[in-house]
Amino acid sequence: MTSSLAVMAALASWGAAPAFAQDDKIVIGVLGDHSSAYADVSGPNLVEAVKMAVEEAGGEVAGRPVEVIWADSQLKPDVAATIARQWIERDGVDVIVDLPSTAIALAAGDVAQQHDKVALLTSPAGSNLTNQDCRSNSIHWTYDTYAIANSIGRALAESGKKNWFFISADYSFGAQLEGDATAAIEAAGGKVVGSARVPLNTVDFSSFLLQAQASGADIVALANAGNDTVNAIKQANEFGLAQTGQQVAAMVLLDNDINSVGLDLAQGTLYSTAFAWMLNDKSRAFAEAFRERTGINPNMNMAGSYSAVKHYLAAVEAVGTDEAGPVLAAMREMPVDDAFAPNGKVRADGRMVHDMYLMRVKAPGDSEGPWDIATLEETIPGDTAFRSLADSQCPLVAD
Repeated sequence: MTSSLAVMAALASWGAAPAFAQDDKIVIGVLGDHSSAYADVSGPNLVEAVKMAVEEAGGEVAGRPVEVIWADSQLKPDVAATIARQWIERDGVDVIVDLPSTAIALAAGDVAQQHDKVALLTSPAGSNLTNQDCRSNSIHWTYDTYAIANSIGRALAESGKKNWFFISADYSFGAQLEGDATAAIEAAGGKVVGSARVPLNTVDFSSFLLQAQASGADIVALANAGNDTVNAIKQANEFGLAQTGQQVAAMVLLDNDINSVGLDLAQGTLYSTAFAWMLNDKSRAFAEAFRERTGINPNMNMAGSYSAVKHYLAAVEAVGTDEAGPVLAAMREMPVDDAFAPNGKVRADGRMVHDMYLMRVKAPGDSEGPWDIATLEETIPGDTAFRSLADSQCPLVAD
């Protein structure tokens, strides 16, 4: 079935979708972190990525203008849920994007579900979001803990790096990332010899790094993100982990994190990502346009948000309505082929499946420019990186 015929069939399955009111507009709410640990990961620059997608659509779809609004969740699920409810009930928001933690994605996703609106989970990581906690109105776009763990954990364990020590964020993201990575490591013949749980926004990692050194692990894995990862990498260098033969693996490391650390300290660090800006002509063109607009390189959450909103707007255009049911059906039927994902697809469980990339941070002498910061070590096909539907606990997946 061609994509256009599939979209028509999807719309037909929902019956005649109501037409737009004459004064309707499409309102996109970007609910991120502008003031806490993930402000650099999310924040104003992610909002700009969403605006780029809207501008590329001409600022309107199906003859209706598109408006972008944003708010700061403060990384608090209750705040996020309150904002989401006000947006939908008062401001006419049709789709909520970003949602920078698993708990926030669940809280705001529940509100979207209750009001039959769309939630595009472009920043949270929990693999439960398309597993036991899947929602029919939510699509998990960029990455998840299973894909990160299955990419870097499997690759390093298979290369002979058998013994691992985890320094993990002490909330659901860190626990899921460590758990998913442990399963991948053990499946490849490795083992976890120890771990430490670290509170969000920790400044001093010395005690945790001393535990990692004492463990004798081959790999010291950082199951955290944002400023916490930056601080941990800097201090791991101060403790001389690399000089004693231990490899630091940052499970989630973004371009802006690497620049914050600096290549002299971050060089050699392995990480997994959902977006490699140098991959092809589309990704390079998007990155160049984004850099001209913001002064920084797009990280995977920014590129994923751009991609998710482009796909959402294309679905609205195809079905001629912003009603969640027809739009979500069209998003599942239409292939994803853009600067973020050259071969993506949205599954029944809400997981957007695409390739993942194993990267290594360059040494300063190997870099040819400000954002030439990593080399592509391996491409992991999406069907290998993400949890299979056969192993899913999502109730939306037919037996």
